[in-house]
Amino acid sequence: MSTFMPKAADIKRSWYVLDAAGKPMGKVAAQAAVLLRGKHKPTFTPHVDLGDHVIIINAEQAVLTGNKLDQKMYYHHTGYIGNLKQVKYSTLMKTKPEFAMTLAVKGMLPDNTLGRAALTRLRVYRGAEHKHAAQKPEEWAL
Repeated sequence: MSTFMPKAADIKRSWYVLDAAGKPMGKVAAQAAVLLRGKHKPTFTPHVDLGDHVIIINAEQAVLTGNKLDQKMYYHHTGYIGNLKQVKYSTLMKTKPEFAMTLAVKGMLPDNTLGRAALTRLRVYRGAEHKHAAQKPEEWAL
């Protein structure tokens, strides 16, 4: 028996909503990464982009366990000499919780063209409302 190879015409992308309220950020991000890659489908193939669209709501209510809120840092470099910036996750979750959730999901996707393509199908919202009702997204239970 030969190996199944999905064709571009066979790919059907669904929309899913993940609610992050009161759940650990890593658990939500891991489930989002699985859905974005398409690993939940029986036709999953590692070198083909079979993933679905994911909407994460209530990102500001996601929980960081342990002392991560006070000890974990986000670092980025501006490109200028000596300008390595650092921000605590407590500040990041107050000001930009959507960015913090996107970073968590991005870290769980592969660092190649498949991972970059999957990240374009992720939408993260601070509150409970999103603007993708026309796509009829399904609720995904964690």
